Amino acid sequence: MPNFHDLYNELQQAGSHFDILRKKYISKLYNIRKRNIICYYSGWLDKPNSQNTSVNDIDKNGFMTVMHKMDFDKGLDLILHTPGGGAAATESIVDYLHTKFGNDIVCFVPQMAMSAGTMIACSCKEIYMGAHSSLGPIDPQIGGVAAHGIIEEFKTAQDDATKNPNSIPLWQPIIAKYPPTILGECHKAIKWSTDIVKEWLRKNMLANNDNRESIIKELGDHSINLAHNRHLSARKCKEIGLIIKDLEEDDDLQDAVLSIHHVFMHTLRSTNAVKIIQNNSEISFVINQEEYPISSITRQKY
Repeated sequence: MPNFHDLYNELQQAGSHFDILRKKYISKLYNIRKRNIICYYSGWLDKPNSQNTSVNDIDKNGFMTVMHKMDFDKGLDLILHTPGGGAAATESIVDYLHTKFGNDIVCFVPQMAMSAGTMIACSCKEIYMGAHSSLGPIDPQIGGVAAHGIIEEFKTAQDDATKNPNSIPLWQPIIAKYPPTILGECHKAIKWSTDIVKEWLRKNMLANNDNRESIIKELGDHSINLAHNRHLSARKCKEIGLIIKDLEEDDDLQDAVLSIHHVFMHTLRSTNAVKIIQNNSEISFVINQEEYPISSITRQKY
């Protein structure tokens, strides 16, 4: 298997034509699996301050572009690398994928599919992960703050003020930073994220398993995971009850998936692209940094 450094050298020899190597290694995976492939890659690790790195409604256009004229009877292998994003966009994308592929969607996580990325992974029938792969908690964030945390803070303030009225002046400026409807919004956001993931698990991955409630609690309870960016390993995800397959069990499959991952990471690091959605037929949808808003490209060259 080419490692990160080997692929860097191959990219240099190819004249920095990143699309050539992406096509090469996606084709290698297709020859193994004989299934449709969509790679959904965000450059948030290398470009953390860029817009459009998260899951958003623009991505629906990308999926529409790369899914055009696919043979949906072949199923889908979805390779995810994303920090997550909006629940509304996530729900819409998953619903669209299910409309076209039914339950025949397999997720591959070569490195990270966090937050809403984990939600997408949970909508698939199984998830391939390596020892280096991570999913993450699905607890919703409001303004960058955990919804569970906001509820906990209000509860702590209420209990403290009830027991010790003298503490009320201390809590007033803390609580005043929140808008009047924040508690209701937090409860709705938590219910929304947990309900849709529970339903996706019921319809697909855990159709014959009643362990969904405990899985949702493990993934969605902020008091268990303690931090929204906590990395959940393949071993942990198995313990939770998700259907996880080990990439290491098939050397050829692992080589193909990790080669795809490395070349996408090189592309995102070395070009203006902040997000790439690409299929196995040389069709890609590329979102560049802010000065190059959106590109929908067939046989894109860099």
